[in-house]
Amino acid sequence: MPKSPAGLRSARWFAPDDLRSFGHRSRMMQLGYAEEEFRDRPVIGILNTWSEINSCHGHFPERAKEVKRGVNQAGGFPIEVPVMSLDEQFIKPTSMLYRNMLAMEAEEVIRSHPFDGVVLMGGCDKTTPGLVMGAISAGVPFIYLPAGPMLRGNYAGQVLGSGSDTWKYWDERRAGNVTDAEWRGIQGGIARSHGTCMTMGTAATMMSIADALGLTLPGASSIPAVDSNHSRMASGCGRRIVEMVWEDLTPDRIVTPGSVRNATAVAMATGCSTNAVIHLIAIARRAGVDLTLDDLDALGRDTPLLANIRPAGSDYLMEDFYYAGGLLGLMKRMEDRLDTGCMTVAGTTVGQNIAGAKIWNDDVIRPLANPVYHEGSLAVLRGNLAPSGAVIKPAACDPRFHVHEGPALVFDSYPEMKAAVDDETLEVTPDHVLVLRNAGPQGGPGMPEWGMLPIPKALILQGHRDMLRISDARMSGTSYGACVLQVAPESFIGGPLALLRTGDIVRMDLPNRRLDMLVDEAELRARRAAWKPPEPRFGRGWGWMFSRHVGQADTGCDFDYLARDHGPAPGEPDIF
Repeated sequence: MPKSPAGLRSARWFAPDDLRSFGHRSRMMQLGYAEEEFRDRPVIGILNTWSEINSCHGHFPERAKEVKRGVNQAGGFPIEVPVMSLDEQFIKPTSMLYRNMLAMEAEEVIRSHPFDGVVLMGGCDKTTPGLVMGAISAGVPFIYLPAGPMLRGNYAGQVLGSGSDTWKYWDERRAGNVTDAEWRGIQGGIARSHGTCMTMGTAATMMSIADALGLTLPGASSIPAVDSNHSRMASGCGRRIVEMVWEDLTPDRIVTPGSVRNATAVAMATGCSTNAVIHLIAIARRAGVDLTLDDLDALGRDTPLLANIRPAGSDYLMEDFYYAGGLLGLMKRMEDRLDTGCMTVAGTTVGQNIAGAKIWNDDVIRPLANPVYHEGSLAVLRGNLAPSGAVIKPAACDPRFHVHEGPALVFDSYPEMKAAVDDETLEVTPDHVLVLRNAGPQGGPGMPEWGMLPIPKALILQGHRDMLRISDARMSGTSYGACVLQVAPESFIGGPLALLRTGDIVRMDLPNRRLDMLVDEAELRARRAAWKPPEPRFGRGWGWMFSRHVGQADTGCDFDYLARDHGPAPGEPDIF
C-alpha cells in the first residue's frame, strides 16, 4: 500500500503538536520555508560529495540544483547535505583509508535527519561504495546518481585514456622517449572535462556495478558527465526518489542475492577494476548477501569479457561505450546470464529495463561469440603465498606470464622499492618477480594503489614493459600488467608474504589459480618462528581505530562492528 503523509518518516520531526516539533518547524521557517513546503511532503536528502579539489565531481553543484528541480516537480522537499568528497588524486596515503568513514557518515547523516529518501551523489572511486554501503545500512529509499565519465583525452591527434596512458607514457619518459614539452602536452590533454576517469577504472567500474545492482536510473552509469543527458538524468533522480518514498521501495528489495550476482557478472563482462572485488563484497555483506572470492572467481570463469574498453580492452573509452549502447546494451547482450526479475530503483525489473536496449557498435560491445577475452575480467589465486586469496586481471597482462616461475625480488616499503627500480645497475631480469609487502589494509596503511610496481629502469631501457609483480596492495583500475594484488592475509599481520625472501622461487599458474613460493614447509616454519610483527602504524585517532577494526581484502575491508551480523540495527532516533 502507498504511504500516507502521516506515515512519512519526516512526520516524526514535523507533525506532532509538541514542544520539540514546534522547534523543528520554527527553525525551518527561520531558513525561509513556509510550513506547507515541508509538511506532509517527502523530505529528500541530497548527499553531495562535491568539493573544490575533487575534479571528478566539479559539475555536482549544477547537478544538485537539477536534482532539487526534479524533487520539487514531484511534490517533495529537497535538502542538500555535504558529505566527505574522497577525491582520489589528492587524499594521501589513499582514499581507501576513508571509505568506511564515508560509509559511517552517510549512514548516520541519513538516520539522524528527517529524510524520507535520499539521492546519493558520487562517482570518484571510493564514493560509490562508501555512499551505497552507508545507505544500505540506513535502510531508507535511495537512488545513486553517478558522476559519469569525463570526455576522451587528446594530445597531438592521439586519444588519451585516464591513468592507462599516464603509466604508458611515464615508462616512455623514463626510457628517454618523451620530451619535456610532450610530457606537459600529455599532462594538459589527458583530463579535459569534469567527470571520472574515462577508462574502465575503479570509478567507471563501481558506477556500472551500482547500475547493475539496480541502484541508478537504468543506464545512468554510462552517460558522460558533461552530456546534457546527464542533466536530465539528475532531475529524473529527483522525481523518481519522491515516488520511491510513496512506494516504500527500500534497498532490501533491490540489493538481493540475484542483483548481487547480476552486478558481479556485469562487472566481469565490462573488464572491471580489481578494486571491484573489495567493494562489491563489502556492499553485498551490508545487504546480508555473503559474497565470497570463490563466487567471484566462478563467475569470472563463466563470463566472457565483452566491453572493449581500456585497460582490459585495447581500443575504446567510456564515451565510446555510451555511444555504442552503454551498460543497458551490454546487459541485453548477456541477458540469458542475468536474473532479469530483479527489481530496480526505477520500479521496473532488469528485464523491463533492457527490453529495448540496442547495440550500435559490435567492436565496442562484443558479441558473446567474439569476446575481448574468453573469461571475465578477474581471477582469484590461492596457494601458500595467498591462502585467503589474491586477485589478478588476466586480460590486462601479457599472456606469457599466465604461467610463470622466477626468483623473487622482495621489498619491505615503497621507498625501498622505488630506489631499487630507478637504479639502472639493479641486477634484475624479466623473469624476476617483484614483490612489495607491508602495503595492505593495515600495513599501507589503507591498502594504497601501489600494486602496479614500476618496471625497473634497467629493464625499461632494454625494451621490457611487463613482468610479474606481487603485493598486498591494490592498484588503480586504470592500471594494467601482470600484477597480483590484494594478497590475503597481508604481510603486516603475519601473512605468508611476510616470510618470502629475495631469491625464493615464486610460481604463478593462472589456469589452475595457484600462487606459491617454492619453499619447503620446515623452512617456512623456521621463518615463521623468527618473524616479529612490525610497530603499529597509528597511536591515536582515525588510523588507530581503522587498524583495530578493518577486515582483510577477501572480506571487503569493512569494519567488524559495521557488519550486518555484529548486532541489531539502532532503529529510529529518539525525539524527546
